[in-house]
Amino acid sequence: MKQVAKILVDSENGFLQGKRYLIHDRDPLYKTDGLHGILESIGVKPVRLPARSPDLNCYAERYVKTVKSECLDHLILSSVEQLEHVLRQYGEYYHHERIHQSLGRIIEPKYTTEDTAEIVCIERLGGLLKSYHRLAA
Repeated sequence: MKQVAKILVDSENGFLQGKRYLIHDRDPLYKTDGLHGILESIGVKPVRLPARSPDLNCYAERYVKTVKSECLDHLILSSVEQLEHVLRQYGEYYHHERIHQSLGRIIEPKYTTEDTAEIVCIERLGGLLKSYHRLAA
């Protein structure tokens, strides 16, 4: 775990470079000797979450569950690049095309449309994610 911390705080392209906090759970991996010292050496303060608190961020938990059930459970990915591509595509779908219950099942159209305009299907990830919209006028 110390090696992972050194990679994360690398001065050239470390993920935590310029960050102030690292929020983590109480996994025994984070209790490794020297891990917090490495993080604090570049000014990153490690923040441990309270014990037995899976619902601290219910929105993030729900989003992760949705991504897994609607997308990742149906794909076999073999590289990080594929995962990043899939997550970018799903993010576009989630924010611009997917019907959300909290919005009253209404998607705000980007452009004005007529009720008689042609309906088109937008497919993402080879047809795994589909949405139907009217063409803009």
